[in-house]
This record gives sequence, structure tokens and C-alpha cells, in this order.
Amino acid sequence: MAEEKATPAEETTAEAVAVTQEAPVQKDPKEYLENFDWDKYEEGIERVEDSKLKEFEALVEENFVDTADEEVVQGTVVHMTDREAIIDINAKSEGVISLNEFRYNPDLKVGDKVEVLIDIREDKTGQLVLSHRKARTIMAWDRVNDAHDKEEIVTGFVKCRTKGGMIVDVFGIEAFLPGSQIDVKPIRDYDQYVGKTMEFKVVKINHEFKNVVVSHKALIEADIEEQKKEIIGQLEKGQVLEGVVKNITSYGVFIDLGGVDGLIHITDLSWSRINHPNEVVELDQKLNVVILDFDDNKSRIQLGLKQLEKHPWDALGDEIKVGDKVKGKVVVIADYGAFIEVAEGVEGLIHVSEMSWSTHLRSAQDFVKVGDEIDAVVLTLDREERKMSLGIKQLTPDPWTDITSKYPVGSRHKGIVRNFTNFGVFVEMEEGIDGLIYISDLSWTKKIKHPSEFVTVGDTLEVEVLELDVDGRKLSLGHKQTTENPWDKYATEFAEGSVHKAAVSEIVDKGATVAFNDDIVAFIPSRHMEKEDGKKITKGEEVEFKIIEFNKDFKRVVASHTAIFREQEERNVRSAKRKMASSQEDAPTLGDANAQLQALKEKMEADAKKK
Repeated sequence: MAEEKATPAEETTAEAVAVTQEAPVQKDPKEYLENFDWDKYEEGIERVEDSKLKEFEALVEENFVDTADEEVVQGTVVHMTDREAIIDINAKSEGVISLNEFRYNPDLKVGDKVEVLIDIREDKTGQLVLSHRKARTIMAWDRVNDAHDKEEIVTGFVKCRTKGGMIVDVFGIEAFLPGSQIDVKPIRDYDQYVGKTMEFKVVKINHEFKNVVVSHKALIEADIEEQKKEIIGQLEKGQVLEGVVKNITSYGVFIDLGGVDGLIHITDLSWSRINHPNEVVELDQKLNVVILDFDDNKSRIQLGLKQLEKHPWDALGDEIKVGDKVKGKVVVIADYGAFIEVAEGVEGLIHVSEMSWSTHLRSAQDFVKVGDEIDAVVLTLDREERKMSLGIKQLTPDPWTDITSKYPVGSRHKGIVRNFTNFGVFVEMEEGIDGLIYISDLSWTKKIKHPSEFVTVGDTLEVEVLELDVDGRKLSLGHKQTTENPWDKYATEFAEGSVHKAAVSEIVDKGATVAFNDDIVAFIPSRHMEKEDGKKITKGEEVEFKIIEFNKDFKRVVASHTAIFREQEERNVRSAKRKMASSQEDAPTLGDANAQLQALKEKMEADAKKK
């Protein structure tokens, strides 16, 4: 039974007892062990005599580690190749470890002490296989916990990137390094840290999930805090400091002053207008800044960059004066005008009213756009207030200069409808010459409540100049005056008393309406709607109407149907009265008889005298 359970080492020992050849034994046991040829011994070439066997086993037990126990032991790097490290752990043979297990320690060299775990006592070639990674893992948690409790600095190897940070090898444990804990300043390129060995502080351990969080930022924050206190204590308004651009936003730039952050607002970066701070500065750029202001505890520091340069208005030459022609670039556009940069940091405003001789409302965007290079004339200049007003319409002649010869009263022209209001239409005759057509001058016949019922913006209208006010720059126009007034003809055709036949168009309040043509719509009062039979006319019924009122100025026409038969009745009554009066005149009266008799008597008496 003992032979069946014998280990390979015991079998080898038995063979060695059977061999009579003596192997040389050194006086120094350790020297003997170091010079012992294990290969010859295992192959049976070199044997150990029985008398020396027990002494040999004692030396082995005393000087070599027990490779059967899975314990972490310390070894020494005795040789290195491109791929492996040879480690001596005082075993019968040296062990081999892949250099991949030492990636966290790229400076590994011969003579370094390393912790290893026996992975395979003998591989197929009889080689002792060790593991540094497993040894580190076994010891890692104790070291990590100890480092966390004592707040010690640990060394780790950055293996790779991961979501939100980096994976770091610390004592063989994969720890998480959040992106915010890499440095005190924002990190834009995480890849630059991959493959580097850095110092860290263990800031959090989750024993349940075996998670470790480390921080590199925590190591430098203490030093920075001291620097920050020192810097804050020396801050003064107007002080010029050197800083580094830490972050760029749309509203300004954050500057690292050596542990203390300050903000340069976008308006304090340049005397010229800029759309974004990256037009002036870039990340990690070193520059000098001036302290403009800070709060009571100096936690919010306002910095300036443009203040280190002379104000452009102070450097503006005396050669620019009112009336001069200047060239500039459009930098900002608003509805009321455009700002033109005539020199770096020096701007002038062109109000929309100075962009065109036209008086109707328009936007500055109709004339210029951002980035345009334009010419302008200096209208006002205030160096103390640093204000300048410009104009571009002054570069062309004022069209009102010869207005009386171009647009005399009574002349007819064509214009474009640009705008309209409740009371009229604005017509552009040419650039800078606008006229107004009052709503009453749009049509001779149509009753227009709003100009949009008659025209639309962009229409071309024929107009006649009605009035011209040169001083007030006002031009009064008319459209209906370009055509003959049909009411002159209607005044005769629809004169009072004339009779016309038409159908009732609508029954309205207090009467009805009748359209005699496209222009003449007459009103029929209720009392004039009665027919001869006593009934009232209805919608669509065609009868005769008599015009009882015609007003050309107010375009008012009133008609009556009742007047048609009522007048006939009145005529019949008058005729009857005349006939009656006539018959009464023909019948003799008593007085007439007496007169006739008297006349006859006088005649007879006269005849008797003659006889």
C-alpha cells in the first residue's frame, strides 16, 4: 500500500538508493544544493548514495520551498527575455512568468523581488510554472484595505479606457478611476493615460461587490488647496496674473490661475465683437489676464483680457470727422439698424432711417447682412461717449431735390404698393419717393372698408399726383383720378324722377336694395316698397322704381316703387278735379241769366231808338 501511494519524489529517491555511484558532496550544504544537477539526477545519470540521502532530504526541506502548498512566496528575478521573466524561489528549478503579468511595472529588472504563486509544479517539460498575477490577487485585498485605512499612496497601471473613466491595475485588482478623478482640470484625451503607471489614493471599497475606486486627483488637491489659499490671499483688483485656458463656453472662458479658477466673460475678451470665445483663445493656452472683480470670499473671480490693451477709441486717429466717408464691416444687425466696425473695436450705428431715402417702414436686413464690407458717411461723432452714427443713403443724391419737376401736381405715374394701413395705401414711386393714397381716392364707385379689399402688397398701380409738400416730404396720390368719374354720367342717367326697371337684390333693415348696374345700388325705404294692391315687393321681384334722391358726392341713391302708382293716382285725381271744374263752369247760373236778360233788354232799346 505504501508503494502504491508513493509520490514521484519518493520513487526517485528509491532509485537513487539503488545506485552505488557516489555523487560528490560539497562541504557547504547550500553550495551543494546550488551545484546539484537536477536533470542528471532525474534521468538517473547522477545518483545519490544511501548514506547521503537523508542528509540531502534534510537540506532540501530546509532550503527549498514546498511547491505543493499554494502559498504566496517571494522570488527574485534572475533573468528576463522579451516575453518572460525567470524567477528563483529557492525551488529545485526556477519558475517562468509571462511579462504580461508585469505590465503594471514596465521597469521590472533582474534582481527585483516579486511575489509569486506556484501555478504548476511541473509542466510537461518539467518546468516550474509560477503566477505573479494570482499572487498579487491573493495579497491585493489586504493591501488595498490597508492602503485605504491608512490613506496611503498606491501605484497602479492604467490598463484601458471604460465608460466614464479608466481601469487601473492596483496590486492585481482592477480598480475604477472615474474621469473626474484623473486630474483637477477637465480631461479631453483619456487615451493619453493608457499604459501609464501613476500614483493613486484608494477612495472607496465595496466589499460586497469587490469594487475599488481610486483617485489621482485627490493626491494633488491638497497641494492645490494650499496654492489656492496663497493665491486668494494675494488677489487684488487690477492685478495681472498668468493663467491657462481651462474651459471654453459660449458665454466665456474659464482660466486656471494655479488652483483658482476665474471667468473671462465673452464681452471682456476683445474690444471687437466676437460670436464665440474660441475666436480669441484656445484650450491650454497660456495668457495674462487682469482681475476685474471678485466676491467677498473670492470664490467668483471676474477676469479681463481686453483691458490689457488700450481702448480702440483712445487710439482712433483725429483724421476721422463728421462728413467723412469710411469703410467698415457689418458685425451686428437689429431691426432698427446695423453696427459697422470701422476700426478694430470701434463701431458706428447705421439707423434704418439712414439706409434709404424711403420713408416707409423697412428692416435693416433689407439693405445689409453680417459680414458685408460697406461704405458709409460719418453723421455724428462723440469721442467721449464713444458713439458714432453713420449713414449710407447720403452716398446717393436725395431724390426729393428735384421732386417738383419729376412729380408735378396732376402728373400721372406708376408705383408699387409697399404697405397699407386702415386709412390708405403707401406707394413707392422710386427709391426714396413714397406717396399715400387715401382709401377714399382708390375707387369712384366701390365702398372700400379696408385697402386690402382693393390691392395687395407688390401690386403696380397707376396714380395721379394730387398734392406735393416738399418741406414735409409728403406726396398725396390718387388712383381713381386716373379714370373718368362714372358718377358724372350717372347723374344724368339716374336723375331724380327717372324711372328704371330692376329686381330687388336684398331685403335689409328698414327697406331693400336694388342694383341697377355694377356701380349704382339704390336703397328702397320700407314705405316705398308697397305695391298698388297693398302688398310689398319681395326679393327677386322685378318692378319699376322711381329715383327720388341722387347724391353724386356721397354716392347715395334712393328709389321708390310706391311712387310709381301713387303719382298716377294723384294725376287721376287732378284730372278728375279739372273735369269737374270745367263742367261746373259750363252750367248757367241765376246771375248769368239776369245778365243775359239785361243785355238783351239794352239791345232791344237801342234798336227801337234807331227806328
